Amino acid sequence: MAPLPRTVWALGLVSLLMDFSSELIHGLLPVYLTATLGVSVVALGWIEGVAEATAAIVKVFSGTLSDALGKRKPLLLLGYGLAALTKPLFPLAGGAGLVFAARFLDRIGKGIRGAPRDALVADVTPPEQRGAAYGMRQSLDTVGAVLGPLAAMALLAGVFGAAFDVRAALWFAVVPAMAAWLLLLVVVREPPGTAARGQQAVPEPAHVAASGQQPAGAGKRGAGLRWSDARAFAADYWVVVALGAVFTLARFSEAFLVLRVSAFDASLLWGPAAIAVMSIVYALVSYPAGLLADRVDARGLLAAGLVVLIAADAVLALATTPWMALGGVALWGLHMGLTQGVLAAMVAGTAPAALRGSAFGVFNLVSGVMLLVASVLAGVLWQHVNPAATFVAGGALCCVTMLGLPWVRPLRPGQQ
Repeated sequence: MAPLPRTVWALGLVSLLMDFSSELIHGLLPVYLTATLGVSVVALGWIEGVAEATAAIVKVFSGTLSDALGKRKPLLLLGYGLAALTKPLFPLAGGAGLVFAARFLDRIGKGIRGAPRDALVADVTPPEQRGAAYGMRQSLDTVGAVLGPLAAMALLAGVFGAAFDVRAALWFAVVPAMAAWLLLLVVVREPPGTAARGQQAVPEPAHVAASGQQPAGAGKRGAGLRWSDARAFAADYWVVVALGAVFTLARFSEAFLVLRVSAFDASLLWGPAAIAVMSIVYALVSYPAGLLADRVDARGLLAAGLVVLIAADAVLALATTPWMALGGVALWGLHMGLTQGVLAAMVAGTAPAALRGSAFGVFNLVSGVMLLVASVLAGVLWQHVNPAATFVAGGALCCVTMLGLPWVRPLRPGQQ
């Protein structure tokens, strides 16, 4: 197999550095907000849900704008730059208000960069390698998500000398975020002819070409997404969007994983440990799952991921020790590795190439709104019923998602 394009590797390294920064913060924030600042679990659900939904809403506009401009990198620089600039706000915060503002702005940055980045991966990668490309980028992203929490644990435990307090550990997250933006600026390149894509027709996926339909966005990418462009999205694409929406309802914010593991021990080290364990498994599985998705019916991988998520919810609901809860977190990471790259490849394979950025934006928008609903529901169940009820509800929603798999059209190898 030919090596993956250099741009995919570069984007993966940028993601690694930014996730190092973000997950160092994320591993400390839930317990810090609830135990130190006195924020309720329902409020935490709103903070996390609104932050992620904001990212998703921005994604639909950034994806459309990248299609209209025919360029991805300027939006990537803006998105990663905004995220880097928000990192100092976390250690500077004296209360929940500034933490919420920082999360909100950070997620706007994520929203700006997400859809153009995923579209750029598809732009530079041959169709027969897209599953591997998305899997590799996600694996590198997740390596950063492992290193960040491990760094937080090392700083708090005094591995590098005197033990850091939480605020000092949060300052450490500023460095990799700035490095990510500089790497993006210097190394990432768009493919030749990118600037002209707004005026050129782009080859469509095989099932679209075979239908004889002319996508509304073909040949006029600069027009961006309009209501009339919805005709360019085939029914197969909307089925993937619907499946992703229900799936996301079962996958509330990972802040609740941090709270579950931390519930059995007051030490701040358990939060970063939960993020690290989940991310290690995620990183190990993402690339092999992407390779497999290029060769087999991706629906089987999604089904396997759902079964694993049901098992994760069961373990987390029944957990009586932090170590048992970490086992459930590991299963959660396994389900992420089996499903996230596969879903991205399915979006790319069912959307018109000329509107691919918009397709990722719409998919992420719907998923983000569902994540808001899921996180608020998780907080309500946690606070007003019990923590186990949160995970029981997640498992039940996985079963509902499983019922939708037969409606998803199987993508042929090389089409993902």
